[in-house]
Amino acid sequence: EKKVETPTRDVPRLKLLLVEDGRVNQIVATQFLEEAGHHVVLANNGIEALEKLKVGTFDGILMDMRMPEMDGYETTTIIRESEKKNGTHIPIIAMTANAMEGDRENCLSFGMDDYLAKPVRAEALYRVLERNLISEKTGDQRRPNRPGDVGN
Repeated sequence: EKKVETPTRDVPRLKLLLVEDGRVNQIVATQFLEEAGHHVVLANNGIEALEKLKVGTFDGILMDMRMPEMDGYETTTIIRESEKKNGTHIPIIAMTANAMEGDRENCLSFGMDDYLAKPVRAEALYRVLERNLISEKTGDQRRPNRPGDVGN
């Protein structure tokens, strides 16, 4: 079993909301994230996620797409609607076991910033955080468009 390299360069410590109903996926993703120095808050479904977003601030959201009560598509739609009113943007990474043709585009069309196939692998998880959250915090590379940016 090869040891996964956790990011070694000085990466910002992120506070992440993990929205996932599967216990095993919660444990695995939390372990990978905490090993990289990030703080994880769990929500078991979209309703819990929206409650946690009302009381806390997060650097990003890892969003399971298929959950009981409120799925990731509906939750993301609600988050994006509220962002239009307050001019903010939180990166949302879709996590789905449906890694089929068109799934990535479908997730992005619902307003997610990126996409991660399940089962989640550490390398892929660190890459997606680097691409969507860490480069933004350290000021390198690109940052997601904000409401009011030219071209929106």
